[in-house]
Amino acid sequence: MEKKEMLYEGKAKKVYSTEDPNYLIVSYKDDATAFNGQKKGQITGKGIVNNTMSNIIFGMLEERGIPTHFVEQISETDTLVRAVKILPLEVIIRNVAAGSFSKRYGVPEGSELAKTVLEFSYKNDELGDPLINDDHILALELATVEELDTVRGYAFMINDALREFFLTKGLKLIDFKIEFGKCLVGDDDDEAGDIILADEISPDTCRLWDVKTGEKMDKDRFRRDLGNVEETYQEVMARMKK
Repeated sequence: MEKKEMLYEGKAKKVYSTEDPNYLIVSYKDDATAFNGQKKGQITGKGIVNNTMSNIIFGMLEERGIPTHFVEQISETDTLVRAVKILPLEVIIRNVAAGSFSKRYGVPEGSELAKTVLEFSYKNDELGDPLINDDHILALELATVEELDTVRGYAFMINDALREFFLTKGLKLIDFKIEFGKCLVGDDDDEAGDIILADEISPDTCRLWDVKTGEKMDKDRFRRDLGNVEETYQEVMARMKK
């Protein structure tokens, strides 16, 4: 399939229509942003890394019974995906205190949490993606009770799978953000309206620390001006391929 009209351009990706309305092409960019777009830059090769890594992980999750929008990778930066209606929710899983969680609750970064935390934020750039709870979501009709239950169940399954997978690559999964969508049409496995994993799973959306050194191996290197950003992204991709 080939790119047709550009339907959307976000901070890290462009989305194009194809000749089949049930499928889209996602094109990953090298653009980098942080702090709700207040900090902007470029990370050379990031598009290739995030596309490749996301697809490796989506394939692994599919093998574990977690449905995703992934169909096939068609170039270094482009992937064919199933068309979905994205839920306006960012789903955040935290295994270790870091980032905004540490600032918000005064917990030292790196502190192990007594329980894995699931957070929802309202996917709205103008409002700064505020944290919301189940009651907010239902009151605003962003999702149904059944959809929330499905999202929550998948999120914890994904966390278990990712923690195990990343450990085999010498990486500790600190936290991550994912998004879900509703299938527009059914296929052999899913029906129209079913919830499936979408968006990406990459150093942009995960905090990953080296198991041995504790070195940050993710977008925090860009956010915090830690240096070696491109090299770190390349190292993470190299580990994914092993």
